[in-house]
Parts: sequence; structure tokens; C-alpha cells
Amino acid sequence: MELLNLIEILNTSMTILFAILYFYQGVYVVIGLVRRRWEDRHQPSQLHRFAAIVAARNEENVIAELLENLRNQNYPQELLDLYVVADNCTDRTAEVARRAGAFVYERFDEIHKGKGYAMDYLFRRLKDEGKNDYEGYFVFDADNLVDPNFVREMNRTFDQGYDALTSYRNSKNFGANWISSGYSIWFLREARFLNFPRMLLGTNCHVSGTGFLVSAKVIEENDGWPFHLLTEDIQFSVDSAIQGRRIGYCDKAVIYDEQPITFRQSWDQRLRWSKGFYQVDREYTVPLLKGCFRKGRLGSSCYDMFITIAPGMLLTVAMILINTILLVGFLVQPSYISQEVIGRLAVLILSAFASFYVIFFLYGMITVLSEWSHIDAKPVQKLGYVFTFPIFMFTYIPISIAALVQKVEWKPIHHTATKREIDLVAEDSVP
Repeated sequence: MELLNLIEILNTSMTILFAILYFYQGVYVVIGLVRRRWEDRHQPSQLHRFAAIVAARNEENVIAELLENLRNQNYPQELLDLYVVADNCTDRTAEVARRAGAFVYERFDEIHKGKGYAMDYLFRRLKDEGKNDYEGYFVFDADNLVDPNFVREMNRTFDQGYDALTSYRNSKNFGANWISSGYSIWFLREARFLNFPRMLLGTNCHVSGTGFLVSAKVIEENDGWPFHLLTEDIQFSVDSAIQGRRIGYCDKAVIYDEQPITFRQSWDQRLRWSKGFYQVDREYTVPLLKGCFRKGRLGSSCYDMFITIAPGMLLTVAMILINTILLVGFLVQPSYISQEVIGRLAVLILSAFASFYVIFFLYGMITVLSEWSHIDAKPVQKLGYVFTFPIFMFTYIPISIAALVQKVEWKPIHHTATKREIDLVAEDSVP
């Protein structure tokens, strides 16, 4: 009985600790609900000169559509150059990109694989060739589609002096199945209830893989792109918080991203993300904790990043496993000893799963209702996939465990979706 009481106290303590640590994200949700739109009235002093870069591996099916989107931006074409790194390609990606009007660099290196290495390669080539006379660099994935006003809106916010910017990430294929919708809800939540409140409160936002802008000054100071962990976007965001660089969010700059639709692809991708988070944890936890004690935006940005990369899922898994192991152990004990203990342990385990489901169900419902008009899916799909969103998040449990013990390498995701799946209309696509 004393052991069981100790377990109950530990479970309660963990619940209280999580509530305290993540309380600020509840405040973010309230802010995101109360302040639905953000009118950026800043008039840029100039139209800055940018380069858009795409690291692509075997993306001949989709890259031309992205480049077409970028060519059709409501922004002077002479101020936006397009670059593609055809990275270890075995298809016609380079040829297709050249025909679409991009400057193409072909890279072959099977040892140093991943977008971070490809970006670093391009930045070094541009510097060596004297072509680095840009004020900022957009980073896209080949499967992205871009709202016609994307560059114009990013320029407006960038002109306020940010070191980097992230954007509103929507989905090309929300309604495909429960996997694609799970990703989509997560990224919509990130935009509306994380980066949007961060921007309003003046704390750092986080770059999320694609659709972001980084200042040429940052590239010069870093002598390229030295972020080569499996989650180079989070690594850059953490490093920016520690260094005191400002990452902002542009609410009106919209990209559309294709999400995986098979569990195999999703497993591989999220396994890489989980492993990458562990890598970032290992290298940056100590400097982040030190940064939490700085004043104002610097301290809050470090704390936010620390909570973001903290292995909270593992702590949840650990508590469930401890309870489960004890439950199995008591099953072999005499019934007069084990009956009450088994019942109380079963309640603890079921309560943990139920709480997990309810929390993510509520998060999913709030997100879908808030972003209803921006989700390209039938109403029954929007509501139905709210119920499967917690299941999608449940699958992170075995993924988080596997990432602890498996060797993980970067693997490309095959993309096939086209722009015909969404309606790119400038006036209607702004959140």
C-alpha cells in the first residue's frame, strides 16, 4: 500500500509539474482566441532583394509548380531570384527546375545528407561566386505552394528588423486521411496558438521546417548554415534564442504544404524529428537553462524554447510504463493482496490515456473551429478528424521510444500532390 501511495503521489506531482510548466501555452491559446487578426500597418521603407532557395531530392513531380508560384508573386521579379539545390537527385529535378527559371546547383554527397547540408553548400557557392548580394533568403520545400502575396507580406514584416521570420503553414491535403489531417491540425495550431501569440507578446517565434525567411546578416555571421542536426529548423530556432536573435511571424504570409498520407512515411519522418529533438536537447539544454534567467524577451524566448524541446512525451511514457509494470507484477500476486492495488493502478493508467486524449481533442477542436474557413476539406472531414487527432498524437509514444534506441538517418519523403487540390486566391487565402 505504501508503494501504491507513493506512485499516486508521483503521478499527481507530475501532473501538477506539467500544468505549471505549460501554463503559459494556455495563456497563448486565450490570446489566440481573443485576438483573431493582426493588422500589420507597417509601411516598408523599401522592397528588399531576396533569394528563394529550395533543397530538392527527386522532386520532379512538384518543383515546377512551386517555382511557378514564386514567379507569379505580387512582388518585383527582379528582386526575387530562385535557386534550387538538386541534392543527390537521380531523376529530372535539375532539368525541370532550370526550365522553370531557377538557378540550379547539383550536389552529390551521400555522407552529408539532409537539407541543412544542402543549404550550407548553396550559401558557400553563392559567396564564392560573388552572388550573395541579397538581404534575405526564403527557404522552401519542393512540395510547397505559395500564396501570391507571400513575399510582399514577408517583406513588410522583415523590414521591421527581424533576423528571421516564419509564416502561416497550411496544408494541401488536409482531407486525405487521418495522418495528413493530424499533421495539418498540428501546424495550424502552431501558427494560431503559438507563433501568433508569441509575436503579439514580443517573444521569439520558432522556424518550422519550411516557408521561412532568414536575414543575410545571419548567414554571414554564421559563415553559412551550420545547422546539421536531424531537425535543423529547431536547432536554428534554439540557437537564435540563445544568441538573442529575433524570429518573428508573418500572419498573412501563407504557404501550403503536402503532408504524408502513409503511416510508414509518417513514422520515418516523425522518428527523424524525435531523434533530432533529442540531439538538440543534448547540445542546447544547458545554455537554454542559463538563458532562462536573462531579463525580458531573451529569458522568455529561452524558456519557451526549453519547454518546446524538453522530452515531455518521454516523461509521460515513463509514468505510464511504471504503472503498467507494477500492474503486471501484481497480477501474479494472491488476489487478497493484489485486487485493490490492481484496480487503483488500472484507474491511474486509464486516467493518463483519457487525459491525453481529452487534451489533444480539445486542442484539435479549438484549432479546427478557429481556422475553419482556411481548411480545404468537407465539414464532416474537418470535424471527424478532430476525433482522430489525439490518436495521431498517441502514435508519438512508440516513435519517441524508438528514437531513443534506433540509429536514425534523413530519408526523403515522396511528394505527388499538385496545386489543383487547393485554390490559390490571394484575397481569400490570408488568415
